[in-house]
Amino acid sequence: MLALKPLLAKLFAKRVKTSVLKWSNKPVETQHKVFLKLIEEAAHTEFGKDHDFKSIKTHQDFIDRVPIRDYEALKSYVDKVVAGEENILWKGKPLYFAKTSGTTSGAKYIPLTKESMPTHVEAARNAILMYIAETGNSAFVDGKMIFLQGSPILEDKNGVQLGRLSGIVAHYVPKYLQKNRMPSWETNCIDDWETKVEAIVDETLPEDMTVISGIPSWVQMYFEKIQSKTGQKVGDVFKNFNLFIFGGVNYEPYRSKFENLIGRKVDSIELYPASEGFFAYQDKQDEKGMLLQLNSGMFYEFIEADTFFDKNPKRITIEHVKLGVNYVMIVSTNAGLWAYNIGDTVEFTSIKPYRVIVSGRIKHFISAFGEHVIGKEVEYALRDATASTQISVSEFTVAPQINPESGLPFHEWFIEFEDEPDNISALAQRIDASMQQQNSYYYDLIIGKVLQPIQITVVKKNGFQDYMKSIGKLGGQNKIPRLSNDRKIADALYTQKLTK
Repeated sequence: MLALKPLLAKLFAKRVKTSVLKWSNKPVETQHKVFLKLIEEAAHTEFGKDHDFKSIKTHQDFIDRVPIRDYEALKSYVDKVVAGEENILWKGKPLYFAKTSGTTSGAKYIPLTKESMPTHVEAARNAILMYIAETGNSAFVDGKMIFLQGSPILEDKNGVQLGRLSGIVAHYVPKYLQKNRMPSWETNCIDDWETKVEAIVDETLPEDMTVISGIPSWVQMYFEKIQSKTGQKVGDVFKNFNLFIFGGVNYEPYRSKFENLIGRKVDSIELYPASEGFFAYQDKQDEKGMLLQLNSGMFYEFIEADTFFDKNPKRITIEHVKLGVNYVMIVSTNAGLWAYNIGDTVEFTSIKPYRVIVSGRIKHFISAFGEHVIGKEVEYALRDATASTQISVSEFTVAPQINPESGLPFHEWFIEFEDEPDNISALAQRIDASMQQQNSYYYDLIIGKVLQPIQITVVKKNGFQDYMKSIGKLGGQNKIPRLSNDRKIADALYTQKLTK
């Protein structure tokens, strides 16, 4: 007989599925309603007055009045919000600031409002409930669940709570899951990532872990420590562990490594959360892509990535997107972000309903020679090249080598292997062949003798972790970029003697 909590979860999942289908079956109408409500709600803010929101009736009106901005371009408004002023980007004051890194001026402070915060929580919840509705699997809700995340300790910033997004979300775990949640509050508050993971291992080893969640690279670190400490596969230590929830990076480069560490296959749910919004989650186990959240207080625009840096790139809504095109995603939200470039590129895998994959970052690409290589291509090439082999990759990044000691320039692949393969050059040939097949610009440069085929530089065991530690970004939401158009990471790996 099914226990009470799993039974209730199934009933709740059925209700949520009905609600999700209702808006996802009316995508254009749903987005139009969101758009009009956002404009109406913010008309009396400083930003709304500056951009004449009262006269905006159509998407074209919005395009005419509100230019695309990244954080730096919006910063003059954000600074006022951070200083404690009200009604600047959104009505009143935000509930939180999610602190992130990565801009030229240092930390970013992304507002989370009374209206936007619930959408983060609901999307994470609904991802699990949609999985239950599809598979019927709900027994895991009686077991222990873990999310490897940042510290939940928050600071005060002019009357607004400030912290990492994952730490803020930790305050919103539903009461019915509090007893199931791990690690303990005390362990979660540990700042040093390596110390924290050790403590998490000690806490979780005696428990019946059923769900494990986090960015794959850091969950991998947790799994490796469990295996080192017990001498067993993770799936043998946690016999009822059958669901892995992840976000932040593509899981495919990690999949074979994880299956080896776990000792068997487990179901997985991919999430697309960011400080700016919880954009999508995987709603079907057998469908590629994640369901775009069209009813969560966010209005989406898309620009073809190839035209993004043109003077006036065309901005379109979901109604006009096409499958397989690489788009820069622009969002306007009930947290007060307007025509905001989050920096991600996406491709639609389905338009009934609208599902996306994250194909890369508009700033993370290689085009030192006009090749326009994106993250999705390098990830696929590596997966394609290792698919029928026993090769297991722990981590990798790619950078251009413009001035080699001899010969033509090339793309240098820095790869950390679980076990280094005997024939690195054969692997490089397979990767390069896949790159040529995927990217016609790259193919032309190889055939035209502008570039030579890729070269692989092997990174020492735990080399990428050591690099991230050296720049103060070990753990949490931090991750290695798949691509760089410069050699900042590449040179650091050499300087710190992290390559073989």
